[in-house]
This record gives sequence, structure tokens and C-alpha cells, in this order.
Amino acid sequence: MKRNKLIVFNHFDVLKTTEKNTIGRMKKKTIFATLLKLEIMLENFYFQELKRRFDSNKNFRLGTYIAGGLIVLVLGILVYRQFMWKPANEKSKDSWWIGLNYAQKDSTDQAIDALRGQVKKFDGKVGGEDAQYLLARQYMAKGEFKKALSELEGVDLNDTYVSVMAVGLQADCHSELEHYDEAAELYMEATEMENNDLTTPMYLFKAGLCYEKLKDFEKATECYTRIKDDYSAFAGQKSIEKYIARSSNKTKK
Repeated sequence: MKRNKLIVFNHFDVLKTTEKNTIGRMKKKTIFATLLKLEIMLENFYFQELKRRFDSNKNFRLGTYIAGGLIVLVLGILVYRQFMWKPANEKSKDSWWIGLNYAQKDSTDQAIDALRGQVKKFDGKVGGEDAQYLLARQYMAKGEFKKALSELEGVDLNDTYVSVMAVGLQADCHSELEHYDEAAELYMEATEMENNDLTTPMYLFKAGLCYEKLKDFEKATECYTRIKDDYSAFAGQKSIEKYIARSSNKTKK
């Protein structure tokens, strides 16, 4: 009998626990429903308040229009870049090969015609900027340094090394046009853009020659001496000591 009584008690206890859980869940549902209603009421109140302010407040209405316009503008830019600019940019990357092939065959006029079309078609794209750089080189090959300068001054290149070369080529154009002040300044700018054993001593050397043309022998000596101290391989190739001696002797006079 004691055993059966124990079973009945345990069964009742389980029922009691289940009832408590059910009541707990019902309370939770009721609380959740109440919170949800409260949130909806607050949202409706907030919406009505925004509508009231929009209708009555001119500054608030103007601010809303501006914010909405900015959002539309940003979304438009993102859509343009994703679905129009990016595909065109990828396509542009191979656009200058035809012009380069002509240039390698010394067909300068054909190279210019091919590259000029690609620059116009892909202006602002990676391939268009590369084509513009190559177009400038072809103008230089023909001795048309003003046209080359016009292209180089407008080019925007991603590659650091080629960007340095573009500034150096601008200096070359000015030097050919005997604008030695501008040339020396651009050569020095190029030396500061990227320090390496190829372009830095080369442009220091060209800057030194320009300073000699300007009769600024002190600056010329500084350029040549820097090459001697920091770029021994290039200094040996150019026999830099004779340039140092030449400019320093003129400085003493």
C-alpha cells in the first residue's frame, strides 16, 4: 500500500509541475503580447509625431528632403559602380594592347591613333589611364612634347612605379622644351615619390644637369654627391666623380 501511495503522489506532483509550466508559458505569452502591442503603439506614435513635424515644420521638411536625396544619391553611385563602372573598368584593362603592339613595331602614328581612341573610350578607367600614359610616350617619340605634357598631366595611375615615371616624363618634356626650372622641380619631386636604386639616382642625375643649365652649380653638386653617397652602382655607371668635379669647380668661381 505504501508503494502505491507513493506512485499516486509522484504522479500528482508531475501534474502539478506541468500545470505550473503551462501557467508560466501563458504568462510569458501574455507579457510578450503586451510588449508587442506597446511597441506597435510607440511606432504609431512616433510615425504620427514625424508626420506632424513634417507637416508643420519647414526646416524639418527641408532636412527630410535633403536626407532622402543623399540616400538616393549614394544608392545611385553604388548601383553605378557595381553594374556599370566595374564591368567597363575590367574591359578597359586589355584595351591598350593594340596600341602597344604598334609602338613596339615603331609604328608611332598607328599607335597614336589606336591609343587616342582607347583614352577617349575608357577615360577614368584603369585601362584608359594606362593608354593615356602610353599615348604620351608616343607623342614624345615624335618630338611633340607639349601634347605629351597635356596627356601626362591628366593621367592617374595606380602603379607606384609607373606614377613616378609619369612625373619623370613630364620633367623630360620640360627639359626638351628648355623649361629647366620646371624640369628640375619635377625631377626632384620624382626622387621623393619612391626611393629605389633605379629611378631615384636617374632623376637626381637629370636634376643635376638641369641645375647646371640654370647655373645653380651648388644644387647640381648636391644632386651628384647624393648619387655618389647613396647609389654607388649608378654612380659607377655615370662616372659621377667628373660631374661633381665640374659643378663644384664652377661653384668656387
